[in-house]
Amino acid sequence: MKRSILWFTVLLFLAFTGCGKSSGTGSGSYKDTITWGQGADVTSFDPHVGRQTPAVTVTNHIFDTLVQFGGDGTEITPQIAESWEQISPTSYRFHIRKGIKFHDGTDLSAEDVKYSLDRAVASSMISYLMDFISETIIEDPYTVVVNTHAPYAPALRNLAVPFAAILPKAYTESSPDIQARHPVGSGPYKFVSWTQSDSARLEAFEDYYDGVPKTKYLTMKVIPEASQRTIALQTGEIDIAYDLPTNDHKVVTGDSNLTLYFAPPLSLSYISMNMRKPPFENKLVRQAISHAIDRQLIIDTIINGAGEPADAIIAPGVYAYHSAGVDSYDPDLSRQLLAQAGFPNGFTTSLWVNNSQERVEAGTAIIDMLRQVGITVKLEVMETGAFWDKTDNGEHEMAYFGWITSNLDADYTYYSLVHSSKQGPGGNTSYIVNPQADALIEQGRNNTDPAVREQAYKDLAILLADLTGYISLMYTPINAGGNKKVESFVPDTIGYHRLENVQVRQ
Repeated sequence: MKRSILWFTVLLFLAFTGCGKSSGTGSGSYKDTITWGQGADVTSFDPHVGRQTPAVTVTNHIFDTLVQFGGDGTEITPQIAESWEQISPTSYRFHIRKGIKFHDGTDLSAEDVKYSLDRAVASSMISYLMDFISETIIEDPYTVVVNTHAPYAPALRNLAVPFAAILPKAYTESSPDIQARHPVGSGPYKFVSWTQSDSARLEAFEDYYDGVPKTKYLTMKVIPEASQRTIALQTGEIDIAYDLPTNDHKVVTGDSNLTLYFAPPLSLSYISMNMRKPPFENKLVRQAISHAIDRQLIIDTIINGAGEPADAIIAPGVYAYHSAGVDSYDPDLSRQLLAQAGFPNGFTTSLWVNNSQERVEAGTAIIDMLRQVGITVKLEVMETGAFWDKTDNGEHEMAYFGWITSNLDADYTYYSLVHSSKQGPGGNTSYIVNPQADALIEQGRNNTDPAVREQAYKDLAILLADLTGYISLMYTPINAGGNKKVESFVPDTIGYHRLENVQVRQ
């Protein structure tokens, strides 16, 4: 898509101009604290639980993974594992870097790696990412072998996602849920404090294997109101603001003291319809709702054109993306489908959103569109943590979500959001149960031949477009605003921004 190329060009431009000098080359003194603002609080500091972006922006500084994404996100580079080799189609050997310390002073070893991978596989929150692993075997104190159930092409990519973090076994086992509130990892920053719904503070880890971070402290401030994040950026209360409202983009670009950053559009907004609750078990109803929504109008009016209508639940930049076409905005067709489904006079339901300003505005617009075809919808706005708890439990009728394919491979999204084994906390919040979809997902997962995988995902995209288990709304780019004194900040394409090499001039 042309806009995807445009956003990538913008990102490159900003990376080489707006981000300032590379770390270590600037002149003058630097602040000892970087403060950023984001719209929601950490849901859990335990990386095997807190998979939501507001949690990961903090925890990815506390924890490391076996491998990591390098460069533009397509390359896998060493982190805790200094090297590895694939020893069979279903087996990988990882050589663990010696001398890595956890924040409690203990040494990281193969025992911690095995414990962490086993724990991640067992986690109901992230098993969709990790349950390709059948067994992790310790060969010696610094070597593990990871076996998979079947050949699995994105194995290394999954191990690089922040949810695959390596935890200290002894500390994590010392008390139930200790990592959720007092996390200890081996990452560049260690946890200092957390004030719920307000802020979290981290301190540079002096013994970090890859060198001490450039700035001593990081402070995350929770600022739910998006426009208030812009004001906080202007006043200097924060140095960086994540996820600015599109209405404020001109404010930032018009301020000589600020910089606006973009990353390519990989973020999907979508509506989940709970197919366990009537009338959403009826495909005609789901299709009627989809055709009642004017996606382009939402993009033009709510986010000032900074997006693209979505034609799948994965974005064009993801491996094995296939466009099945955007559902047309056709209220007359919507009414016909409702009548065929047995609802000529419509019905009453609810739409849940978290307290994101733009999602509330988009939800309000969608409710008005559905009203025009006879569907009465109550908008229920809730705090982000409560939203996730309730939707994981399947209490919603319709809910507005955001999603990013964090490893840039189609399996990440399709397995989590569609496979019948992942209903509820696993990600399948529409409670889709479709044997044909399961078979195609498994064909894509358990094959390393790109041609076979791509065909499976193409067939799946076409099937899902007809099934309409989800309503894909729009793809939007990741954005952030920064003070011009910020140096070396490059926005992450997934939204998991890293700050260990960032500095802010006094």
